Formats: sequence, structure tokens, C-alpha cells
Amino acid sequence: MARETFDVVILGGGNAGIGVTGPVRRAGLSVAMIEPSDLGGTCPNRGCTPKKVLVAAGQALHDIERAAVHHIAVGKPRLNWAALIDREKDMIKDIPANLARAMARREVEVIKGFGTFVAPDTIRVGDRLLQARHIAIATGSKPRPLPIPGAEHMIASDEMLRDRELPASVIFVGGGVISLEFGHVYARASAVVTILEALPQLLPAMDSDAVARLQAESERIGINIRTGVTVRRVEPIGRQFRVIFTHDGVEQAAVADRVVNGAGRLADVNGLDLAAGRVEHANGRIAVDPHLRSTSNPQVHVCGDAVPFSPQLSPIATYEGDIVGRNIVAGPKYLPDYAGMATSVYTVPALAAVGLTETAARKTGAAIDVHVNDMRDWFSARSYAETVAWSKVIVDRASDCILGAHFVGHGGQELINIFGLAIKFGITAGEIRDSVYAYPTFSADIKHMLGRA
Repeated sequence: MARETFDVVILGGGNAGIGVTGPVRRAGLSVAMIEPSDLGGTCPNRGCTPKKVLVAAGQALHDIERAAVHHIAVGKPRLNWAALIDREKDMIKDIPANLARAMARREVEVIKGFGTFVAPDTIRVGDRLLQARHIAIATGSKPRPLPIPGAEHMIASDEMLRDRELPASVIFVGGGVISLEFGHVYARASAVVTILEALPQLLPAMDSDAVARLQAESERIGINIRTGVTVRRVEPIGRQFRVIFTHDGVEQAAVADRVVNGAGRLADVNGLDLAAGRVEHANGRIAVDPHLRSTSNPQVHVCGDAVPFSPQLSPIATYEGDIVGRNIVAGPKYLPDYAGMATSVYTVPALAAVGLTETAARKTGAAIDVHVNDMRDWFSARSYAETVAWSKVIVDRASDCILGAHFVGHGGQELINIFGLAIKFGITAGEIRDSVYAYPTFSADIKHMLGRA
């Protein structure tokens, strides 16, 4: 079998892989991209983009719930779930073709199939051998398998986004982002929702006080949440499923139409034969140097979900892909900077965060000021009849720099980016307070969140 040569071979056609193509093609390097499914990967096709269509419907249902506060009389809303799923599919249907055209304009050869290493510099895909000076691993993620008897009866977010039938009841095993985001949509669409989490806290990486506010709001809309749970097995009973679990030392059972794996996702690297590529890895993540190169094979670059020290978020994957592309062109020169990168959990209302949690900030030993506000009685929150409006901003006392910010509601998924910019560029709390904001807006409340009346 003859070997074809490329300057760059990219494994994966999602956000990370596409991010690589910009710098390397501008430099005139030859590029092949291997993708077994749709271009764009999980986020636009099976993740954040279609999910936000459902979240928008959940937001509309939330607004209808609050209509009476504004003296608007409405009847009970009826959600046509099948039509909503059709709308979601219609909105994303052109994404792979649009990305294919973009890759064609960049003169990137896109190859459909699964790529595997056969040598440190060579990838096999189908009956082709591709030899490259640089190989980028950008294969995205897959649902984390759960070692539970009967786990084969569980579905993942992919199936939820295809299901045109609204289930009457849903059990999520795992209390992460997927469970809470979809749980809020299902609950507002009238399904009975239960979340079973093994750890003492939902969303364990998030600030505990913020999570507590979100959990209270989740329970307000009817979601049944159990933490500290051990799930023993999942078993079919007729057309439904029973989940057997232990909580507070007592074995219990819950029955639902759907049981969902909500335990998060892990990097999809198992089928790459990394050993043949001399690529060291552990627990689904690849060992990389500060320039995102494999520590054992510097011809191999890594971006996206397989990077061991960055969150599995699509904007970060795109950013890392661009860093990899620039390092391929210029040599190991560019380092990723994750400071100020915000994240949101798109419940209704959303939880948004950037920087350190309060617990992590205190562990640094720095003297800090923690500004916590329940804003439900503030004029802006009352105007929109917010059911939860809460913020926590953590400030380094010596430098007056922002260390972390956390919101539930109050437009936090937008305001969080202001604090992200502050962290990234060293804008102080005093400078944020002294800025003039359009009024009346949620952002005009920032100076009050930071302690100035």
C-alpha cells in the first residue's frame, strides 16, 4: 500500500480540528482531515447547538409561568414536543454541508472514515496510509460508560435530541451539566424528572453556593434530586425501566420511561491505537507539554477533549485547535492561556462561572473579599420577576483583581463575560465599579454586586 504524504493530518472534524486548519492552510501546508461522522462534531450536531433550541423552549415556558406577575392572563401552555425536535433538527441540518464547503474553500482534503496510528508519523484510514510531518488529535468525546448492571438500557444526549416522543418520566444517572440542562427542559415540558448523583454535590467543579441556588430552583420546578446515591442496577419492566439505588444506606427504586446516562463525557481516543503512534495516555487523556504536543511523540499535537488540563468545552476546543495550528507553522512558540474563560450551565435560569470558586480561592492563602448578593429584591430582578437572582464575586484584597465570579440568573450567562475579560486583562474591581453601564440593565447592577451602593 503506497503512502500518501501530507504536512498535516487531523484526526477529527469537530471544533478543535477545524480550528487547526486556519493557521496551517494560511501557511500553505497540505492538510487531510479524517472524520467518521458529520463535520462539526458533537457541539453543533449532537450537543450544545441543538440543545440550546430546547433550552429556548424551556425559557419560553418559564416566561409564560411568570406572566401573571406582569398581569398577563394566559392559558396553560401546550408544547408539541415532536414539532420542537423537528425545529431543532431543521436548525442544524445545514451545518455539516456548510462546514464541508468551508473546508473545500480552505483546500483541506476531508476523508470519511476512522483513522488509526500504524506508526508515529502514519495514519491508516480505510485502505489509505497517510504519512505526515504533524498529526493533530482532535477526536472529541463520547458518553462516559457507567459500570452498572443494565447500563445498556440507558440512553445518552444523542438519543434525547432525536426522540420525538416526550417521555412522561426521566431518570438521570449523574448530576452533571447534561442532566441539569435537559432536566430543566423536560420538567418544564411536564415530565417527571429525577436526578441521582453519586457525589454529595451536583456539578462538583462549580461553586457550592451557586450550585445550592440552582438546586433549589431545580427542586422548585419539580425535579427530584438525590445526592450521595449509589446506583446498583437498571432493569426493564414492561415498557419502562427501574433503577435500583442506595441512598442513606437504604435500598430504593425509581421507575421511568427513560433512563439517561448523565455522567458526563470522556475523550474518544480508545480506537486510535495510540501505542502504535508512541503517544502516552491515561484515563482517556493524552500527556502533553505546555505547547499541546504529545510528551512522547512531539510530531503529535492534541486539542479539545483529550487535553488533560482544560475543560471539555467547544470554544476552548476551537481555541486550542488554533494554538496547535500556529505551533505547527511556527514551532513550539504559543501557549494556551485559559485565564478568564467563562462557562455556563444552560438551565433556566442559567448558572454561569469564571475563575476560582470560593473554596479554591481560599486554598491559595490570599486575603480575599467575597461579595455575595441575593438580588431578588433588586429593581432589575423584580422587573423581570426573576425566581432566582444571585451573584458571588471573589476579589483579591491586595491587588483588587477579580479571582472568580459566579451567577445564577440575572443574565449571568452574559454578565460572566465581563468578569472573564477582567480576569484575562487584569481589570480591577474598582475599574469595573467605576465604569458606566447602560441603564436599566442587569449589567448596571455590577457595581452594586461589588459592594458600592
